[in-house]
Amino acid sequence: MARGEQPTDLLLRNARVVDVLSAEIIESDVAVHAGWVAGFGGYEATNELDLEGRYLCPGFMDGHLHIESTMLVPPEFARAVVPRGTTAVVADPHEIGNVLGIGGIDFMLRSSEDLPLAIHIMLPSCVPATEMETSGARLTSG
Repeated sequence: MARGEQPTDLLLRNARVVDVLSAEIIESDVAVHAGWVAGFGGYEATNELDLEGRYLCPGFMDGHLHIESTMLVPPEFARAVVPRGTTAVVADPHEIGNVLGIGGIDFMLRSSEDLPLAIHIMLPSCVPATEMETSGARLTSG
């Protein structure tokens, strides 16, 4: 598809593409196939959508956050951030892990499935955070 040998799924025509590396706005058509950008410029596609000069910008990714600090469960967190441009996060379930241990981390994994936000769950580095805590859980490597 990227080489133009077969039609893409979708061609977004007349877009103003935000190039976050060069800080330029580039007027171009954008070819999309299977949910991925296949290329810019003239492509054949099975479906076309005229953006009429609207801006097209890549989504934001938050590289480290604690969803629990927002006081929201993952589906509600996604509902709040996706419309504002965040498309992926790396979540550290340190707080729920401190209280509920593996069960809390499992809850975060299960409730992060099938959302419009890609939530990548990392393993907390230390549960509890210090040896003086008695928050409920202890995770070890053994």
